[in-house]
Amino acid sequence: MQIHLKTLGCRLNEAELETWAQAFQARGHNITRNVHDAQLVVVNSCAVTQDAVKKSRQLIRRIHRDNPQAKLVVSGCYATLNETEAAQMLGVDLIVGNQDKNRLVEKTLSELNLDTMPVMSSEPGDVSLFNRGRQRAFVKVQDGCRYRCTFCIVTVARGEERSRSIQEVVDEVNALHGQGVNEAVITGVHLGGYGSDIGSHLVELIQAILKHTAIPRLRMGSLEPWELPDGFFELFQNPRLMPHLHLPLQSGSDSVLRRMARRCKTAEFAELVAKARQTIPHCNITTDIIVGFPGETEAEWQESIAYIERIGFGHIHIFSYSPREGTKAAGLPNPVANDIKRRRSRELHTLAERMNAATVADNLGRDCVVLWEGQSEMLASGKTRYFGYTPNYLRVACDVDADTMLENQMRTARLSSPGQGFIHVALTERR
Repeated sequence: MQIHLKTLGCRLNEAELETWAQAFQARGHNITRNVHDAQLVVVNSCAVTQDAVKKSRQLIRRIHRDNPQAKLVVSGCYATLNETEAAQMLGVDLIVGNQDKNRLVEKTLSELNLDTMPVMSSEPGDVSLFNRGRQRAFVKVQDGCRYRCTFCIVTVARGEERSRSIQEVVDEVNALHGQGVNEAVITGVHLGGYGSDIGSHLVELIQAILKHTAIPRLRMGSLEPWELPDGFFELFQNPRLMPHLHLPLQSGSDSVLRRMARRCKTAEFAELVAKARQTIPHCNITTDIIVGFPGETEAEWQESIAYIERIGFGHIHIFSYSPREGTKAAGLPNPVANDIKRRRSRELHTLAERMNAATVADNLGRDCVVLWEGQSEMLASGKTRYFGYTPNYLRVACDVDADTMLENQMRTARLSSPGQGFIHVALTERR
């Protein structure tokens, strides 16, 4: 059976998709990139914002329109929080809530009568990541969150914290590396809280992965800027752990952070960033910012943007606040007008572009080992342009002869000049 997998939202959703792809293939099914070829489509939906809910609905409708004969399974946060609505949408055959995600493949094959014997009982997954155009894999190590930020619906949808065992994670990373994957990204809803339910912690997990696997590159996904275990920064002495931290700030105003119920004040965040930059060479710090949180005054906004500029970030994910039913923030007074949110968003985008340019300038002239990805484009000159990422997660591009293959290779390159959304590099390692 041909199966098409689609996701919206966070890296955790990506990690879940990778796991499902492996499980479907272990049962003898094939993963296809083309939705028109699929007999089964699985959608991992998102509900982190109202816009994400809208996109989830649109994606489900579009998939049914493009391939009405295919069975359609919907999971994820939108399907969990809006189960009745999702189940009634045209073409949806099965809803699998977040509480049953670990059994999605089993439930899909049994309840839709699609289960078949594998072609060979010992056949491994057919490198599902590469079938989906991936050179890195997202490995979910933890789910759920004990905290309740007032804007966040995901913690309601995901439930209490649950950690996978260290051995299970190590085994998955080794399996992925054995399939040719060169980079694993460790993800979770509250990654910094890994192990709280099993008597472990994040440092112990990363140490075990570095000790018991040989995967060349290891990254961590988004980390809330609190509760980082002792010894966290010392982990980066191992060059296989990539020097990039995504630390969601959300606001640079302490009064706004209090209304968000965030557990990290701006002074503590600044200390964390300073320590990261002192101990991790060429560390790239990226973040999330919510614009127009309820009650955000102009003074608070100016305080926030001044703080963001003072800290400096390599990249900012910028979100305009939208109320989510079921969250405390949805009932807060003094909502910010849309035109004000748009103005503030434009202001922050301008600042973010300037800070990104400064980050690029700081890295020009460096030699970095780049993991080259499958994405490429043909140029008018006849050369092929490949794209990839440096260890500190800067997007780079290299123009090579058409007969040069770079996909999934790790090659040293010198960062030479800024391009449009990437840095031009020249290979320095000859083969």
